[in-house]
Amino acid sequence: MDQFHSDALVFFGATGDLAYKKIFPALQAMIKRGHLTVPIIGVAKAGWTLDQLRARAKDSLEKHGGIDAAAFAKLSASLRYVDGDYKDPATFQAVYKELGGAQRPAHYLAIPPVLFGPVVEQLVNSGCAKGARVIVEKPFGSNLATADELNQILLGAFDEPHIFRIDHYLGKRPVNNMLVFRFANAFMESFWNRNYIESVQITMAEDFGVQGRGAFYDQTGTIRDVIQNHLFQVLCNLAMEPPVRTDSESIRDEKVKVLKAIPPLNEKNLVRGQFRDYRKEKGVAPNSQVETFAALRLDVNTWRWKGVPFYIRAGKCLPVTCTEVIGRFRLPPTVIRSSSLTKNHLRFRISPEVSIALGMTVMAPGEEMVGQAAEMLASRHPQTDEMDAYERVLGDAMAGDATLFARQDYVDEAWRIVDPVLEKTTPVYEYEPGTWGPAEVRQTVEPEGGWVNPALTPQPAVADAVGAA
Repeated sequence: MDQFHSDALVFFGATGDLAYKKIFPALQAMIKRGHLTVPIIGVAKAGWTLDQLRARAKDSLEKHGGIDAAAFAKLSASLRYVDGDYKDPATFQAVYKELGGAQRPAHYLAIPPVLFGPVVEQLVNSGCAKGARVIVEKPFGSNLATADELNQILLGAFDEPHIFRIDHYLGKRPVNNMLVFRFANAFMESFWNRNYIESVQITMAEDFGVQGRGAFYDQTGTIRDVIQNHLFQVLCNLAMEPPVRTDSESIRDEKVKVLKAIPPLNEKNLVRGQFRDYRKEKGVAPNSQVETFAALRLDVNTWRWKGVPFYIRAGKCLPVTCTEVIGRFRLPPTVIRSSSLTKNHLRFRISPEVSIALGMTVMAPGEEMVGQAAEMLASRHPQTDEMDAYERVLGDAMAGDATLFARQDYVDEAWRIVDPVLEKTTPVYEYEPGTWGPAEVRQTVEPEGGWVNPALTPQPAVADAVGAA
């Protein structure tokens, strides 16, 4: 962790959609908590003035979280604006001027990756990169080769400790709650391993389509959009060993070890799907072969997990919007009778609510020793004052805490795993909106005992400990 806090924030893409939906609300929240007291310099090429940017920020907050009068007044007073082309040296001379006496700025690139090179070059040439950090929005390339190119650009101007690659998913409290649950509870270690766990499945379902982002999505697809980054982070939290220290490098070392233990994805362990009428979306090619659904199997060849398959599926236009993890236990050699004895499971729900559940067998009604399935559930309702993901990651980057950010070796290993299937033409099967993907999943990539489809209604519970998770 760096020992200094950034003394200015420059964010490129200030008039964009990400700034409108996420960044301005995060900045107001940081100011409200007293975590942001430095100048904020927005940069874009929109032909705007500072007053127009302030009006945009106000509109953003009215639609995404609400305005806090005192915090917004401070945000408005802190805002600066530079309008200009990212390839024009004059733009960066203006940024340098707005930085004033700032010695340790943070440059947040909320812009398309194709612009990273020109912006980083101009930051160096103008002197704005001196003593600075750079915060980079995903995607970190589109494959291993482009990720390496991007890293060369960044490392040509900044040292690795000063590069912060944002995956906002790591800023979500429930994602990190998995680490706390695993490493702060002694009972977890006894069974969270290959001796007791038969398989692990991770589902990230969305009940909506591309929502007008067809042009972007048709260049990306589900594997690049959420699996290679978001869901690999979840997998690492589930499979990593306890770090020897809690500093950022020790934690990130353990995550990289997980990815290094995963062989490249084989096409026989992948099913890609596309929801019906996706090709009619604006910006989507009429013959598109981009997947809106993917299910895959990975092996984690570590001492703890060798022989335990990890299944991941994600997609759009599925029955619900929910992200959930299921660890399914092996069957015990029981003498208890049941017409449908179910395997125990541990369930982590990341969204829309946070819950941890233990699926078990209890005695069924009646006097006979017959079992029936039930769940013991611990759930937690989000607090109104909890940090949003972007507030957390931006604040950590400005403080120099890299724990929640992807290191270069992590990015390289993640791309190494999926690169083989990205380079090949694998079939894309059509599926009906509102279903759990194409039928081919059940024939090719399905855990023993089947996928557990998340339900948005409360599960039957032996006990309900609200607020305990």
